Amino acid sequence: MPFIEVTGVAKSFPAKGGSRHVLENVSLTVERGEFVAIVGAMGSGKSTFLSLLAGLTTPDAGSIRIDGEPLTSIRHDAAFVFQNYSLLPWMTALDNVRLAVGAAFPDLSREQQRDRAQKTLERVGLGNAVGRRPRQLSGGMRQRVAIARALATDPQVMFLDEPLGALDALTRESLQGELARLCGEGDGRVTTVMITNSVDEAILLADRIVPILPGPPATLGTPIDVPLPRPRSAAVLAHDDEAARVRTHVISTLTTALTGRSRTRRAAASMQKHGADVSELSIPVAGEVP
Repeated sequence: MPFIEVTGVAKSFPAKGGSRHVLENVSLTVERGEFVAIVGAMGSGKSTFLSLLAGLTTPDAGSIRIDGEPLTSIRHDAAFVFQNYSLLPWMTALDNVRLAVGAAFPDLSREQQRDRAQKTLERVGLGNAVGRRPRQLSGGMRQRVAIARALATDPQVMFLDEPLGALDALTRESLQGELARLCGEGDGRVTTVMITNSVDEAILLADRIVPILPGPPATLGTPIDVPLPRPRSAAVLAHDDEAARVRTHVISTLTTALTGRSRTRRAAASMQKHGADVSELSIPVAGEVP
């Protein structure tokens, strides 16, 4: 049985003159321990889909099951990492993480909670910054705190909403490597669903890539396997033939849906030349609901 099972999900939102249909007939399965990346253009409904998976919103139709149970609200064993960090500004990095640990493990003493938070911050390279507040941290360090906060709760499933999208290129590449190490390798991997505009980021991190095909309403395309050995690095994947094949497959699928077959090759070639980031392939008609 899949760990996450989405069947025939639809979602719409009130709009002037009626309803805006964002998602229709969306189905997906994710195995336990699998890392799945949902890739699509801005405005294609990625954030709406992730909010449904996380239990932040409810579908109009269809069903979502996690670990065999119907999803009716936010699960206590799920963790979230958002693009905007969502740290409490008056608390130190250690206290931001300890607060999450305390919510997940209320039976631990305060000292045990702090110890768990400290060790998790050390795992993400922030052992020397535990006493700093968010304003004293760079953007990359803040996101490391957010990742540590999620991992410290020992989640069964993690939802990543463009977690590196607001970072500069160098910091983003560094944290991609950290995520690959923390979430995608070793035994007992956390089941992870991430949305991203970056095809290369998806190839680096994911076991499968699922293109989201724009509407309105949008739906999911056929999952694309990423049969690459781990550990992975961006430098190696840039010259790997199998990675190039996966990249071309993903880009062609998205550009076919966005621009029509007659323009697919030209659009795909342009993306290959200038970087496999689909963020500029916006969908102004659909609009994305955060």
